[in-house]
Amino acid sequence: MRVIAGQARGVTLHTPPGQQVRPTLDRVRESLFSILMPRLPGCRFLDLFAGTGANGIEALSRGAAWAAFVEEDVAVSKILDANLDRTRLADRAKTYRVTLPEGLRAVARREEPFDIAFADPPYAFRDFVGFMILLRENALLAEEAVVVLEHGAQCAVETDLAGFTCFRTCRYGNVALSFFS
Repeated sequence: MRVIAGQARGVTLHTPPGQQVRPTLDRVRESLFSILMPRLPGCRFLDLFAGTGANGIEALSRGAAWAAFVEEDVAVSKILDANLDRTRLADRAKTYRVTLPEGLRAVARREEPFDIAFADPPYAFRDFVGFMILLRENALLAEEAVVVLEHGAQCAVETDLAGFTCFRTCRYGNVALSFFS
């Protein structure tokens, strides 16, 4: 896996061995950031269930001002931190080692609202309504924020989640991205 574009373009990102983390495929990330590109320069990006940090790192590489990464697994978060160092983007980022979705309260106490929130929960995760409520209740989102959920293409995500409206869904094989505002 590598950074696709921007200042860290071409840098290879480390991934943990085995099936512990399911990184977003390069072609899905390419499409995601093509859609988000107008919003990226100077934005604050929240990468939830971050894994290797590929999505937040891509956002930073393409011009995001700040990224917060949330990953509960200690070993995986060490790989994420190493990836931030490899890309020389660590000075514009913070990693939180908290369990989601409950750990969102801890992030909210330390961060200003985000312009883009990206969440790639395990495909077995189904409480999208509760998750979106926590994002709103903890004031993690700026007024015009976009929330992107990566999920299995076979998983039906509601078009209205806790006051957020899905304005676009893209499918890429077994993967789907749903965009909410």
